[in-house]
Amino acid sequence: MTDAPASGPKPTIRDVASAAGVSKSLVSLVLQGSANVSDSRRRAVLEAMEHLGYRPNRLAQRLSGTRSGTIGVVLNDIRNPWFVELLEGLTASLHAAGVSPVLADAYTDQRVGRSSVETLLEQRIDGLVMVGTTNESAAIENAARSLPVVLAGTREPALPGVDIVVNDDDAGARQATEHLLQLGHRRVAHLQGPGEVGKLRRLSFERTMRDAGLEPTVVAGGVSEESAYSAASRLLAAPAKPTAIFAYNDIACIGALSAADDLGLSVPQDLSLVGYDNTYLAKIRHLSLTSVDNGNLAVGVEAGKFILERLTTPSLPARLHQVPSQLQVRGSTGHVPSP
Repeated sequence: MTDAPASGPKPTIRDVASAAGVSKSLVSLVLQGSANVSDSRRRAVLEAMEHLGYRPNRLAQRLSGTRSGTIGVVLNDIRNPWFVELLEGLTASLHAAGVSPVLADAYTDQRVGRSSVETLLEQRIDGLVMVGTTNESAAIENAARSLPVVLAGTREPALPGVDIVVNDDDAGARQATEHLLQLGHRRVAHLQGPGEVGKLRRLSFERTMRDAGLEPTVVAGGVSEESAYSAASRLLAAPAKPTAIFAYNDIACIGALSAADDLGLSVPQDLSLVGYDNTYLAKIRHLSLTSVDNGNLAVGVEAGKFILERLTTPSLPARLHQVPSQLQVRGSTGHVPSP
C-alpha cells in the first residue's frame, strides 16, 4: 500500500477500493455494516480508509437510504447536572422514534486532545445535537455541511440550516435581577458565564439594574464552581461588598455560597444568592437555592423533535425555539440586610 498524499483532493470510495484491492461495491457494504463481508476484506477496507483519511459522505448515504439509526450528542461538560433533565427530554424524543443517542463528553475529550464532533462523525451518525456552549465551532460548521445539526442550550455557532433550541435567557436574567431588587438589594453583582448565553444574561442583568437607576457590577466567574468561588471571594472581601449575587448557573452559585461561608457570611441574612438552571442541586434542602428554571426537559424534547424533522427534511430553514423561563424562589434569597 503506497503512502497517502500529504495534500490534495479528498479520497473517494474508488481510492479506498483501489488501496484495499477490492471493488467499490464491497467498500459500500463495509460502510453499511453488512455481515456479508469476510473479516479479512473488512479489515483491508478499514485499514485503507484509515490510511487515506477517508470519511464517508453522510449526506450521500442518507439519500441512498442508508442510515445508522443513531444521533450523536455532544455534552459540553457531563459534570454539570444541568444536562441531566435536558438529556432526559432529548432521549425521550429520540427513543420514541426508534433512534438511539451516541454520547460524547467534550470536557473529557478535550483533556486528551480529541474532538468530540470528529469522534462522533466517525461513528456513522445520522445527525448531531450539540448541548451547551462549545469551542468546537469549526468542527460543527464542517459537520453541518453533510448532516443535520441542532444546538440545544447554546446559541453558537449560528449557521444556515442549523436549528437552535434554548431558554429565554433575557427573560430569565431579568426575573432573577428583579427578584433581588424587589427584596431591597441595591448592590447586586453578577458572575458572568461563557459564550453568547453568558452575554445575553449579562446584558439583561445590566439593563435591569440601570432601569432601576443602579450601577451593575459584573465579574467573570461563571465557568465553574472554582472560578465562581474565587470571584465571589474577591467581591465579598471588598469594602462595599454586594448584598446579593446573581450567578450564571447553579454550579457557580454553589461556588459563591462556599465563598460566603468561608468569610463568615450567612445566606440569606447577610447575602442573597440566585442561581440559574434549577438543577437538582438547587432543590437540595441544605442548599435551597433560588434559581431560574430554564425548562431543561422541554429544551431537550424540542431539540429531539427538531433533529428528527431534519432527518426527513434537511432543507428546512434554520429555526430558533425559546422555552419560557420561570424563577423558583427558595431559601437563598431574603430582604436586604439592615445597615
